[in-house]
Amino acid sequence: MQLSINPVFRLFLISVSVLLILTGTSFGKEKKQAAKEKTSVTPAVVATVNGTAITRVELDRAVKIMLSQNNGGKALSDEERKMAEKSVLEQLISAELLYQAGQKFQISDADKRVDAQVNQNKAKFASQEVYEKALKENGLTESDLRLFARKEIYINNLIEKEIASRVNISDAEVKKFYDENIDKFKHEEMVQASHILVGVDSKASDEDRKKAKEKAEALLKRIKGGEDFAEAAKKESDCPSSAQGGDLGYFSKGQMVPAFESAAFSLKPGEISNVVETQYGYHIIKMVDRKPAGTDAFDDVKGRIKSYLQVQEIQKGIGDYLEKLRHEGKVEVKLS
Repeated sequence: MQLSINPVFRLFLISVSVLLILTGTSFGKEKKQAAKEKTSVTPAVVATVNGTAITRVELDRAVKIMLSQNNGGKALSDEERKMAEKSVLEQLISAELLYQAGQKFQISDADKRVDAQVNQNKAKFASQEVYEKALKENGLTESDLRLFARKEIYINNLIEKEIASRVNISDAEVKKFYDENIDKFKHEEMVQASHILVGVDSKASDEDRKKAKEKAEALLKRIKGGEDFAEAAKKESDCPSSAQGGDLGYFSKGQMVPAFESAAFSLKPGEISNVVETQYGYHIIKMVDRKPAGTDAFDDVKGRIKSYLQVQEIQKGIGDYLEKLRHEGKVEVKLS
């Protein structure tokens, strides 16, 4: 069973603009126009939270990012757009409430943490010029990013102190969940594999594909000659799994592309495949382990279950805490 655990300490849409910058996404003409309006006229206010305004510019930015991440940029009907705006505005209000409440807890090194987070974001770019261009294209400034980082830090600190630190899941609760959801822990035959990917763009020329295949074959020769697979993956693989030495974890049939799956399931533990071609490029696959179809043992999954239950309790606690903040505060929604 793959228990779905949403990140708890990166809530709502505090970091969405940072995520936008990291991916280099631009809103194009529409976003540039919003940026122009932001500097030339007083932006319209769509809500206030204890006197702090949330502007139309902020809402539009957050909606566009949410849609680009979850809707592939697909156009919405007027009704769908209104629903998206309402949902995102509620998240921005919630984030502002939590940020305001979080400021009652002093963080002595807050400025240092903000600096570290902003610098980490900058490091994602090839140069300062590319970074500044991305900011400009999205109507943002570094001050905006610093504010997003500060809010995230204070919200995370608040949740840890006021909610997460008070959550305690007992072993009995974990076992009860396992017993009552035993069907969720049944699985088909699974394999654990690692791989090295020599990536090839789908539009690559025949010559480029040939060079990539030759590189993969050279890597395979090195590995069969005794080079450590995990170290080679860290240095050479184009897959994000390279950080884990190419480890993809366990997967069952139907989760990988056919050619990769066929090769992986045909291997014995410890065996290494020949070069396998898929639409992503050329792979070298190492079989690590195989699990027959069955039910996960309680001891094997109790850690994941406990984490899952902790997250559920924390999310419930956040909801209750927000309800209290909203009741005690003053929130005015001005979105038409």
